[in-house]
Amino acid sequence: MGKAKALRWISSSVAEIISANDPSCIEQAARLLREGELVAYPTDTVYGLGAVATDDAAVRRLFAVKSRPLSKPMPLLIADEGEASALAETTPEARVLMAEFWPGALTIVMRKNADFNSVALAGQDKVALRLPDERVVREIVRVLRAPITGTSANRAGARAPRSASEVAFALGDMVALVIDGGASPGGQESTVIDITATPFTVVREGAVSNAELRNKLGKELV
Repeated sequence: MGKAKALRWISSSVAEIISANDPSCIEQAARLLREGELVAYPTDTVYGLGAVATDDAAVRRLFAVKSRPLSKPMPLLIADEGEASALAETTPEARVLMAEFWPGALTIVMRKNADFNSVALAGQDKVALRLPDERVVREIVRVLRAPITGTSANRAGARAPRSASEVAFALGDMVALVIDGGASPGGQESTVIDITATPFTVVREGAVSNAELRNKLGKELV
């Protein structure tokens, strides 16, 4: 293969990358998501891969891109704390955690409201929500007026990406757009806590420590 042809093949296999500082990036991302496309974005933890949570076809495609089983639920991202009550039962313990750790690196698993459904939930009666400490992704969700998936932008089993270039290399043109916000400041995935049953369960240890959660809740965790 000649050099010019090789370069054309590489460029056609890489997603479009746009800077998070570009004034058009939020509207462009929201437009693509409304059209059922997948968009990768920076967060305060690692880079995430988004589809509109209520667009079942887009969410199924996201599962396929990640090679993730449809039986494994995905977290969702929201734009502000008030949106949580539209999707889930926000218990007093949930509100304590939200007040302390949102926006930030804590994903809270709560009972979903009966009228909210998404393929991303994998048929469960729970929903995992996070309010990220990253302006761009919150603005995208705010413009959409719908939650988006908050899974990391990598194939299942691979290391979670910390840069736009890592996402583009791993997923190529399987995503429509990658928003480049520089290196993720956290570099560690969010902590996931399930508060739907007692004792509460730390599903995944991450950026928020178990000690911080115990101290705030005043109870032991599994």
